[in-house]
Amino acid sequence: MGASLKDVAARAGVSVKTVSNVVNGYTYVAPHTREKVEQALAELDYRPNLSARNLRRGRTGVIALALPELDAPYFAELSRFVIDAAVERGWTVLIDQTDGLADREREVLQGIREQLTDGLIFSPITVGREELAARTDSTPMVLLGERIMDGPTHHVAIDNQRAAREMTEHLISLGHTRIGAIGAQENPSANTAHLRLAGYRQALEAAGLPYDERLAPPTASYHRADGAAVMRRLLELDEPPQAVFCFNDLLALGALRTALTSGLRVPDDLALAGFDDIEDGRYSTPTLTTISPDKAHIARTAVELLDARISGSGRGGRPAEDDGRREVEADYRLIVRESTVRP
Repeated sequence: MGASLKDVAARAGVSVKTVSNVVNGYTYVAPHTREKVEQALAELDYRPNLSARNLRRGRTGVIALALPELDAPYFAELSRFVIDAAVERGWTVLIDQTDGLADREREVLQGIREQLTDGLIFSPITVGREELAARTDSTPMVLLGERIMDGPTHHVAIDNQRAAREMTEHLISLGHTRIGAIGAQENPSANTAHLRLAGYRQALEAAGLPYDERLAPPTASYHRADGAAVMRRLLELDEPPQAVFCFNDLLALGALRTALTSGLRVPDDLALAGFDDIEDGRYSTPTLTTISPDKAHIARTAVELLDARISGSGRGGRPAEDDGRREVEADYRLIVRESTVRP
């Protein structure tokens, strides 16, 4: 059993209240007294009881992270960074997978774990502003992704349209004039796909290149098999593309497989680019040119904003009146690798 505040107080020759003041970072403790207490804390290897502290504050020390797919590398990597940032605050992260299903996402919004969590970081795919406006759960929340922009709560995302435009401009700068896109979706709620397609089209227009719908066919989902299937369709065109921009790295890895098994050399015969900078793309052959969202920055910012929401919450976890909504644009980089430029 670990040392208690009473044990530390006895070792330092001070009151339990003084030890508590030092542990909680209160400034009104004399320097000499603080030094004695800190020495006693070190000698006894004191570890604060975070559960008891949270209960005194009416909190659990647990936050929820709700994501569409845990087996998607982007979300798996993002989860790790959220957990790292949460651990620094003494929090535990409870992870929920929604599969992007409307009913599951509504359950998350309505607080199926309200009694278990102090806050929620949520990346929705299907639900929109109407469902968010109808939310009755008062648990503090921060949104990720592109589904709900300019909503009533804090939101963290990159500028997907600008990033997609930069990637397409990179392919144009290499001399390619017939550029395909894998990842377009017809679903009105697929905001990420729509933003990336808009950036792709902007770059083509700015370069004086025509937009050809045959080069940007609809994609069912964002997995490797989808990338492989759509790439086969593109290669069957009378005039196949010289370069292809895939709206995530999984699509690009599937497309790369199809290109290589079709006898094409990448990037000599076909340049190929992705989005997300997942670890697999750094070790593929060739390595994958991609847009790299700063996942660590996204995670840290989301946790910081949630912490502010939780700390500023009033009775019942409702946000304090002065806790205004923030729309935070996270960083990203275009990383050029072997799939578009031969070393």
